[in-house]
Amino acid sequence: MEVKHFDNEKKGAFYIEIENIKAAEMTYTHAGPNKIIIDHTEVNDALKGQGIGYKLIDAAIAYIRANDLKVIPLCPFANAFFKKRATEYSDILA
Repeated sequence: MEVKHFDNEKKGAFYIEIENIKAAEMTYTHAGPNKIIIDHTEVNDALKGQGIGYKLIDAAIAYIRANDLKVIPLCPFANAFFKKRATEYSDILA
């Protein structure tokens, strides 16, 4: 499954489409020139338990690092992920 990315310089999303329907999505908002806020993650019930949320997180981390950004994970899923791995991702946490 390919994680796609959308960004209009105000908001963005990492998402997976199945048959042209968004089956999973992680949305974010830009908070200034070098920060994003992950505000929502949703995975279709049919895909739950397959690690899809983690695929979205991995894509977000790659984007954040490639663009020298910091992240504020407000979404409960992203927040739990980064709390468990705070040491590993301290370089990108705002």
